[in-house]
Amino acid sequence: MTVKALLAQINTTNEVRTIGPKVKAETAAALLHEKGIGALPVVDDKGKLIGIFSERDIVALVARRGAAGLTAAVEEAMTKAVLTMTNNDSVKDLERMMNSKKIRHIPILEGDKLRAIVSIRDVVKYRLQSVEMEKNVLRDVALART
Repeated sequence: MTVKALLAQINTTNEVRTIGPKVKAETAAALLHEKGIGALPVVDDKGKLIGIFSERDIVALVARRGAAGLTAAVEEAMTKAVLTMTNNDSVKDLERMMNSKKIRHIPILEGDKLRAIVSIRDVVKYRLQSVEMEKNVLRDVALART
């Protein structure tokens, strides 16, 4: 299955919340909390992905600088080496990347354009739906044999 199919199956919205690099960390933290999300792609003024700012980045920032760190710009604490995938990549490759790199959010690009962000929550939802479907098929096969 492709990432595009996963996104369609889990009915995720196509709206991707982003943030600019000069926004204060406290503003980004409030947006994460308000929207119930764990990461924000950071984009430049042309919409190009330049980083990702996550809950982990906030924790690291506060650990280094205390509460005063929250007044820092997102660009000071964001993860700059962002791992990305495309709609055409496989879900298995997505899962492998998330597990091997211990990351919970993967931006999905189409060329240079940010199209979606997949979270580990999305992958778990997909897996649960797959297991449920498999269970139903096996149940139907067993009933048909009796």
